[in-house]
This record gives sequence, C-alpha cells and structure tokens, in this order.
Amino acid sequence: MLVAMERPYADLFRRLPRLSDRSAQMSAVCDLLWDGLHPTGVSWLGFYVAGGPDELILAARRDKPACSPIGLHGACGQVFLSRQPLVVRDVKELGENYIACDPRDRSELVLPCLNADRSCWGVFDLDSFDVGSFSEADAAELGVILWESGLSS
Repeated sequence: MLVAMERPYADLFRRLPRLSDRSAQMSAVCDLLWDGLHPTGVSWLGFYVAGGPDELILAARRDKPACSPIGLHGACGQVFLSRQPLVVRDVKELGENYIACDPRDRSELVLPCLNADRSCWGVFDLDSFDVGSFSEADAAELGVILWESGLSS
C-alpha cells in the first residue's frame, strides 16, 4: 500500500513567479513545481497546449521529453475537452485510451488550463511511477497554483 507523501503546496504557493508572458510563466511554474514535487514521487510534469483541432503539443516540461503531438483520446485530451481535472489512480485502468510516454508511469493527474471565457488553451499533466500517487486534494491545490500563476482562470 502506498502511503501518500505530504506535498509542500503552501511553500510553493508563496514562491510562485509572476511573469506576463505565458510561455515564460509555464516554464517558471514547471521549474518551481518540479523542485518541490519531484521528491514526493512526481516523475514528470509539463504543459500541453492546443496544437490543432485534434491534437495537443508539448510545451514547458520537466525533466525529460514526452510524446508530442498527442491526440485527444488520452487523459490529457479528455481533460482538454471536458475542462475538468482528472485523477488517475492507476493508468492501467485507462486501457487503450492511455498514451504511454514512459512505461514506468503508474498514476497521473491532469488539470485544465482555462481562459477567462472558460475555453481551454492547454492542460497541466503530472505523472508518477507509483500507483495512487495523486488525489483530489492534489488536484485542488494545483488548481489554485495554476489560477494564482495566471495559467488558468
């Protein structure tokens, strides 16, 4: 049984960068969150942005490359279309809809990045090598961080 690690969201929130350029802000947020969350079991994190009518393109990420472009059939595409966060306890439960960039990944958390009009411009994706690494509490905390950083409304 996996024991959830406490994640330092309050500290990360206090250190949020405030940049006016979306691309620079995505990179800065990735760097901050990677430094704070990698020690708690996060194996990868990054942003995917709309690249066309049926695909997402990898943007800022840490700490290794990932699949790009990806279709809208996977977890990231589902969140992009629904504009709702998705906590995946075990990626094996997604079946054929799982896009495996790293076969070691076992759980995933995806959050929508919304404009003020509630349209979705991208998603923020986190992976872990551990089953059950993410919870609804993680989704809520990271949602606040994305909102405060200006990367989601």
